[in-house]
Amino acid sequence: MTIYIAQTEQDTFRIAANLATRVKRGDVIALYGTLGMGKTVFCRGFINSLLPKTEVPSPTFTLLQTYDTDKFPIYHFDMYRLKSPEEAYEIGVEDAFSDGVSLIEWPEKMGRILPKKHISVTIEADNEGRKITIEGIS
Repeated sequence: MTIYIAQTEQDTFRIAANLATRVKRGDVIALYGTLGMGKTVFCRGFINSLLPKTEVPSPTFTLLQTYDTDKFPIYHFDMYRLKSPEEAYEIGVEDAFSDGVSLIEWPEKMGRILPKKHISVTIEADNEGRKITIEGIS
């Protein structure tokens, strides 16, 4: 487990960019945190570190945005609006889990569909900004 303190969005971007250098095809990154904690900011930093100047909107309404990098495709999911875990199958999580790297906001909405082996990123308020805890990667 590694704990970071991010005082600015740029700090969050740097932490996410560092994680992006350490993942491989098939990795699933589950982002936990309450509304407004910076899950999408983290995803934007991760994606922009591999694809600079790419616009990274929140997939809140589309549920999924995809990005092709030289190393692997990135699947950016926002599961907030799922009514049941099974709806995740309808937006292609199985392909994403085997084909690329998955960034999943609101993974708790997936229930048992979330792979047991995943990288957990928890973002919480801290006196100095945000506390970002990353578990599941060496």
